Amino acid sequence: MSTNATILEAIKGMTILELNDLVKAIEEEFGVTAAAPVAVGGGAAVAVEEAQTEFDVILTSAGASKINVIKVVREITGLGLKEAKDLVDGAPKPVKEKVSQEEAEAVKAKLTEAGASVEVK
Repeated sequence: MSTNATILEAIKGMTILELNDLVKAIEEEFGVTAAAPVAVGGGAAVAVEEAQTEFDVILTSAGASKINVIKVVREITGLGLKEAKDLVDGAPKPVKEKVSQEEAEAVKAKLTEAGASVEVK
């Protein structure tokens, strides 16, 4: 097997993060920049993010203002008091699933304002 083929086989087995580290190491070693390969790798990651159309809003913690968070959860979900309290007490739990990015950000903002810790996935 030729040297180029050996190198290509090694690269095929690498993760994106490992490839990124390799590109940085080559840039530092030889004093060059690899703008095109980096853009291709970055472009693929952007395409994956753009393809995501449904998001989940996860309540990770109620914080210090648990009552306010329960009120906001009730408002957002339409759940009864007991169900909303159970959701908040059971954090981390999803509050809204498969919603648009705009709705996910709006829900996150309301919950954060009430004192909760929230994650959008």
